[in-house]
Amino acid sequence: MACNLSAGRALPCKDVVGGIKAVYFANFGTFGNFTVDSENVITDFDAASAVPIYKYDLKGENSFEQTVNSSRATGTTFYEQTLTITLTQLTKEDNEQLKLLAYGRPQVTVVDYNGNAFMMGKKYGADASGGTIGTGTAMGDLSGYTMTLVAQENLPANFIKATPASTATNPFANMSSGTVSINP
Repeated sequence: MACNLSAGRALPCKDVVGGIKAVYFANFGTFGNFTVDSENVITDFDAASAVPIYKYDLKGENSFEQTVNSSRATGTTFYEQTLTITLTQLTKEDNEQLKLLAYGRPQVTVVDYNGNAFMMGKKYGADASGGTIGTGTAMGDLSGYTMTLVAQENLPANFIKATPASTATNPFANMSSGTVSINP
């Protein structure tokens, strides 16, 4: 395997913003097998029927970070993907769904404010590593949930073949054959 660089990088324009617009959760394995192009972009999946995915709109303090973990001593490299989300307002329905999210290991699609869509936990799934359910103390405090999910993968999170227009409503709209059923 060649480990030599194959491209440089010019200084990009200052035309992007930070933040996450929405996340989509799918139960692990429901996508079937993914088709990935030569640039590691997901272009399709082969689920036999529409994959149910669950959309969570986000606003405010949310982040998706990937940490490169590489060791010369062991000859290994992996990527730790960390998603931290904040969900306002407490409901009995959200309590149930977040409990199931903590018990499972979903594959998570992260959509940022630049129209990018990424697949977190594509190969091994993501695990809840912590979170809070709280009412806050003062009038302006959060009454809601925080949750952190972590995935460890052998590659960075794959981009999903999408356009900024498609990520606004369905990050999987440009798949050749795989379809999803988005549940708000």
